[in-house]
Amino acid sequence: MQGMETQDDKRPSGPLTGLRVLEMGQLIAGPFAAKTLADFGAEVIKIEPPPDPKRPQAGGGDPLRQWRLLKDGTSVWWQVQSRNKRSLALDLKTPQAQDIVRKLVAEADVLIENFRPGAMEGWGLGPEALQAVNPGLIMLRISGYGQTGPYRDRPGFGVVAEAMGGLRHLTAEPGRVPVRVGVSIGDTLASLHGVIGILLALQHRHATVSQQAPKGRGQVIDVALYEAVFNCMESLLPEYSAFGAVRGPAGSAMPGIAPTNAYRCADGGYALIAGNGDSIFKRLMHCIARDDLAQDPALADNAGRVARVQELDAAIGAWAEKLSVAQVLAALDAAQVPAGKIYTVADIAADPHYAARDMLQTVAMEDGTQLMVPGIVPKLSVTPGGQWRRAPALGQDTDAVLREVGLSDEQIAALRARGVVA
Repeated sequence: MQGMETQDDKRPSGPLTGLRVLEMGQLIAGPFAAKTLADFGAEVIKIEPPPDPKRPQAGGGDPLRQWRLLKDGTSVWWQVQSRNKRSLALDLKTPQAQDIVRKLVAEADVLIENFRPGAMEGWGLGPEALQAVNPGLIMLRISGYGQTGPYRDRPGFGVVAEAMGGLRHLTAEPGRVPVRVGVSIGDTLASLHGVIGILLALQHRHATVSQQAPKGRGQVIDVALYEAVFNCMESLLPEYSAFGAVRGPAGSAMPGIAPTNAYRCADGGYALIAGNGDSIFKRLMHCIARDDLAQDPALADNAGRVARVQELDAAIGAWAEKLSVAQVLAALDAAQVPAGKIYTVADIAADPHYAARDMLQTVAMEDGTQLMVPGIVPKLSVTPGGQWRRAPALGQDTDAVLREVGLSDEQIAALRARGVVA
């Protein structure tokens, strides 16, 4: 595991060095997009709400600070989602705060928000207003249903998007209640689509630099959570269009691709076995001592195997249930059949491949303890990403950021006295 220095706050040079990002979102979708940019050198200023005087016990800031398991009063998830960022505590409902945002926008490259459509416009911070301040601004807007259409004003969360996008219907055992994937996959997929959109918009901005537009032309990126999920649904729609086929849940199997499934082993664990290539299938059958199936001409291609998938699953299952997971994987590895253990997080934390790929890093916490966090993805050979700053305390950088936009200490003190900043 690689340790992470967090005290000197020195941002190394990266592919996005010099890119200035304002993050105005909360929880998962917007902040994950900003975190991805920050990992590769972008300067991210995260704008968070100050504590509510009527509810001081709530603490203020991004609600993610209080989600799931807390260490010293703050979610450990926060150390992943907000690493490499600065925190500006600002009450966006006040005209003074809105004016500060405009000052920041004048020098920004990207603004990320994931409020309900219309919220930014209600604060006087919609795209037209902000691009009048900075025509080169790229604005990423993530919402449940997008900025247009009959559902635009509905509240949209990632779990609802997973349902509408077609994913939730498929995540179940046949005949049982559809289940959640286990993580906020709808939000994360939307975030990654948003990052792609930002990079595309930056390329367009570079290509439109002119005397009239010295920074190039900015634009708005509209990402709907449900569309990000739907975009990953593979052949779902064309199969319905061509054949009227409504794909249903298939548990751990892959419908139409056989054999691929999870098989219970003698020690109670499961091995995921993917024997669906023609030559791989033959090696798998030889490995489990079913040469008869390996030589059966009816099973020589995927269509034939799909027609007899229950028979094949039964044969593989009968072999696996007599061996431990480790024995199954060792035999399949020797036979060059793709297979793997279904990992828990404890398996991940102990895995030498994760460690060798620098995917298990540590953050030095204020109390001196080490917190394990995921490493950087993707891995660039010349300009790799990195972690150099611990996730900020609420408003930790407020004074520094406000000074950068020209406010004096007296003006900052006056704003703080009015509750505009914290």
